[in-house]
Amino acid sequence: MNEAEAFAAVRKSLKQRRFEHTERVTEEAERLAEMYGADVGKARLAAILHDYAKYRSPAEMRQTVTKAGLNRNLLYFGDEILHSFVGAYYIMEELGIEDEDILSAVRYHTTGRADMKKLEKIIFLADYIEPGRSFPGIEEVRETAKASLDEACLLSLKNTIGFLVKKKKPVYPDTFEAYNYYTMNK
Repeated sequence: MNEAEAFAAVRKSLKQRRFEHTERVTEEAERLAEMYGADVGKARLAAILHDYAKYRSPAEMRQTVTKAGLNRNLLYFGDEILHSFVGAYYIMEELGIEDEDILSAVRYHTTGRADMKKLEKIIFLADYIEPGRSFPGIEEVRETAKASLDEACLLSLKNTIGFLVKKKKPVYPDTFEAYNYYTMNK
């Protein structure tokens, strides 16, 4: 699948505002990939596809978790993380994407995970720091991303966990494991 086909597929599945977010994530992913020596083509394609399932109904995504044999723990941590895990499944099943690097980058772009591959870190951060985002702590993560992917991932994980705890929301285990991994491997 080329970029034009990927953009056409996501344009059909996203609202205009989310599509514009996707365009910004794609540009940010390209910048980070160039900066850190990752495959720019894969980074752009994963970024284009990262929110492919964002507007699927929670009921459909929950059903897909069961049908596709995904980790059932996903069902207990809120609907916000479902789109990344089922999105990887949908882009494989519906769009024919088989590249595990791209699938994994889409799968973990919301939660992160311990010992992420470079492309996973790039998509995780590009989604977090794209220029349209504005919330406390983001500027520090943006600045840190210029010097270290790992440190920027650690800061974004810390911010995310703090946000969820403050809201009394559950934190997906992969996110805690990622935080612990990047804290212990500084």
